[in-house]
Amino acid sequence: MNTSRTGWFVSVDGPSGIGKSTTVQALHSELEDRGIPARITVEPPRSELGQFTRQHANHIHGRALACLVAAARYEHIDQVIAPALRAGELLISDRYLPSTLVLQQLDGVPLQFLLDINQDAVMPDLAVILTARPGLIAERLHTRGITHRFHLDPTAPAREVELYAQAAAHLMRRDVKVLCLDTGDATPSDVVRTIADAIPPRPIASIISPSPATPQES
Repeated sequence: MNTSRTGWFVSVDGPSGIGKSTTVQALHSELEDRGIPARITVEPPRSELGQFTRQHANHIHGRALACLVAAARYEHIDQVIAPALRAGELLISDRYLPSTLVLQQLDGVPLQFLLDINQDAVMPDLAVILTARPGLIAERLHTRGITHRFHLDPTAPAREVELYAQAAAHLMRRDVKVLCLDTGDATPSDVVRTIADAIPPRPIASIISPSPATPQES
């Protein structure tokens, strides 16, 4: 894919219960207050394929689910992300590639398999990784209630925190700007202001193109 890129793309990821959707909505409001128009999107996307992925994620496992998530992502790129970047928009995605590198590993899929099937995904201009202490995340999940089979594993919060740190390191090795924020002791408004301040300047006609294949990671 070779497409003129004049917009911004910001992804927001983090462990279940960390407050991604709330943060994305608050970030949108903060940017509006600053006079910066932005648009929110989400993964899996709201397309028919995305809705199928979301509805069957508790029943389809492993590599099959990883391939389905990747297919929905490529559709998302073709139909939403790339057009927004061509149009010069600021697009904020609630979940993106880091969530795949974490959740699908929790589902037993090898990292290299995930890297291979997602190697042509458009990289964000800023990847935000929200995190907190595993105990705090577990408390939030208990309060919210179980919504996914991964939440049934009491070790999942600690494993997610560790895997998101690894996902952040992977993106940085691909020259993606990554912002890791511990939300445990920060106020929601502080988190949102920090993200808004970190959004890079508008890129000048950069090119959306496939990233080179990534060597085996462990």
